[in-house]
Amino acid sequence: MNPLLQDFNTAPFSKISEQDYKPAIQTAIEETKKEIDLIVSNSDTPTFENTTVALDFTGEKLGRITSIFFNLNSAETNDKIQKIAKEISPWLSEFKNDMILNEALFQRVKTVYDSKDGLSLTPEQSMLLEKQYKGFARNGANLNDVEKSTLRKIDAELSNLSLQFGENVLAETNAFEMHLTAEKDVAGLPESVKEAASQLAKENNKEGWIFTLDYPSYIPFMTYADSRELRKKLAVAAGKKAFQKNDFNNEDVVLAIVKLRHQRANLLGYKTHAHFVLEERMAETPEKVLSFSNELLQKAKPAAQKEFEELESYAKKLDGIDQLQKWDGAYYAEKLKKERYNLDQEILKPYFKLENVIDGVFTVASKLYDLQFKEVFDIDTYHPDVKTYNVSDIDNNFIAVFYADFHPRKGKRNGAWMTSYRPQQIKNGINERPHVSIVCNFTKPTNTKPSLLTFNEVTTLFHEFGHALHGMLANTTYNSLSGTSVSWDFVELPSQILENWCYEKEALELFAKHYETGETIPMEYVTKIKESASFHEGMQTLRQLSFGLLDMSWHSQDPSKITSVKEFENQAFSKTKLYPDVKENCMSTAFSHIFQGGYSAGYYSYKWAEVLDADAFEYFLEKGIFNKEVATKFKENVLSKGGTEKPMDLYKRFRGKEPKPDALLRRAGLL
Repeated sequence: MNPLLQDFNTAPFSKISEQDYKPAIQTAIEETKKEIDLIVSNSDTPTFENTTVALDFTGEKLGRITSIFFNLNSAETNDKIQKIAKEISPWLSEFKNDMILNEALFQRVKTVYDSKDGLSLTPEQSMLLEKQYKGFARNGANLNDVEKSTLRKIDAELSNLSLQFGENVLAETNAFEMHLTAEKDVAGLPESVKEAASQLAKENNKEGWIFTLDYPSYIPFMTYADSRELRKKLAVAAGKKAFQKNDFNNEDVVLAIVKLRHQRANLLGYKTHAHFVLEERMAETPEKVLSFSNELLQKAKPAAQKEFEELESYAKKLDGIDQLQKWDGAYYAEKLKKERYNLDQEILKPYFKLENVIDGVFTVASKLYDLQFKEVFDIDTYHPDVKTYNVSDIDNNFIAVFYADFHPRKGKRNGAWMTSYRPQQIKNGINERPHVSIVCNFTKPTNTKPSLLTFNEVTTLFHEFGHALHGMLANTTYNSLSGTSVSWDFVELPSQILENWCYEKEALELFAKHYETGETIPMEYVTKIKESASFHEGMQTLRQLSFGLLDMSWHSQDPSKITSVKEFENQAFSKTKLYPDVKENCMSTAFSHIFQGGYSAGYYSYKWAEVLDADAFEYFLEKGIFNKEVATKFKENVLSKGGTEKPMDLYKRFRGKEPKPDALLRRAGLL
């Protein structure tokens, strides 16, 4: 029997074999089609219950199977799984189109939608109906047959291209290693970094040290290695991912994706892909995003310029470097920061043992939202590294299952993300609780040391855990509005606000304890962490804005005349450029957020959400970072509400007013 087609509570990872996926997905698609046929063939007049609600509850099995599959394709993939992904993606996009372009189904949805004013619906019911209607209308339900068939072709192509993009980036990441054997080549690197690199070399039956393009290997090398030549080698390798003359080149893929997205938007009656995407976001229009970005750019650019010049003259004074290059930035910034704040990232690491940081984020969640976390060992996982927890409230009511997967390995893509294996919903009077997971890439324990996190990794863990809380505390009726199913520029608020606790003495004292002595992190370090938080904030802001503006350049104009990815990118970066260009490097060909993830025309949302999070956290600071009243307001108006109402309405109900960028500019020291 196919384990994916049985009824299961938690995902039955150990029982699933690769050959189970395709038949399970085929069967689940057929079952969902039958569920839809029942709605369509119902001879009763379409109502909110027999159409809108019925449709929301279709495809549950399919949703669960695909969430298992696609998370594995990111966290534990191999050639077979990648091949299956390529085969099933067109099926899924065709099925989605079959549903959206199903005339009879759309007519039923439209009938309910047209009569909505007389239905006395709750805000959540109204939102479900509106979202459902727009889901059809924005995806071609109002098109004629010829246009519908064009749309299907575009969607199938886009689905394949984005998979191709991701595979090329992963292949290029895995293909590179820098094998070093001379002690002078690893000068400047902390012992822990050398130990991890030496362990990697041993695993590959080599002497010396191996460095890769995986972040836990790449970032420390760029930050600490004294050899400018080797930093350059690694940086150039990272920058030319999928931009080399080989089988993994993504230039044509990028051009094909942006042209198809534009064509699709035009077909649906929108000026550009960005106009299509932003209609359903808090920002609403590309014009608003650009004016928001340019306003921040105006504030950040003078500061960034000043910081850059200062860094350049520091590098010159130290090592006689005339022109600061991209591979110098992190190295000299770390030295300058250490000098200015007398703060060495390596001194901090012993206070951030992974297990302690996990306990810390649990304690923060417990103080704010009355949650309890218990590690359990009887939940099936896809890899021995994955930890599992039962989450309950203060009265022992079950809240969620939580999975956490922390370390890099060959079949896992870089970065960190949150995903869900089962959404929360209320069905037949039962509140079905969610199964939520976070996946990160933190330094592994070595033979002599546990996994010790950099401060940056600590904030990453808190960030992803903020997304997880959004999923775990969901309390809505309909799964399509539950948890993180919110507009994309609102989804980063719960994750980014939680990062703020990492800078507060009251929170750090709960978990930042030396892994050998148990000593709490000294107060002077906490002060320095806080003071140094806005170090080079101008340059950081400029960097984030540059990615957002590149994304908007690709998606807010007609791309049909673009022939060179590199030239186009240089143009897009012109207003935000500090470092000289590296001709063999290109960002777009490995910009997975916008060409593989869901951030196209949405990368600005990180900065947008920072405005929200800085404004929201000021409220906590006014009342106390563990103030129950503020935490309850945040839980009840933001975390539990998912996408049941317009984000700005939810935000104003929590905060009492609209957010202003001043709090962000204050926090960044840019005012």
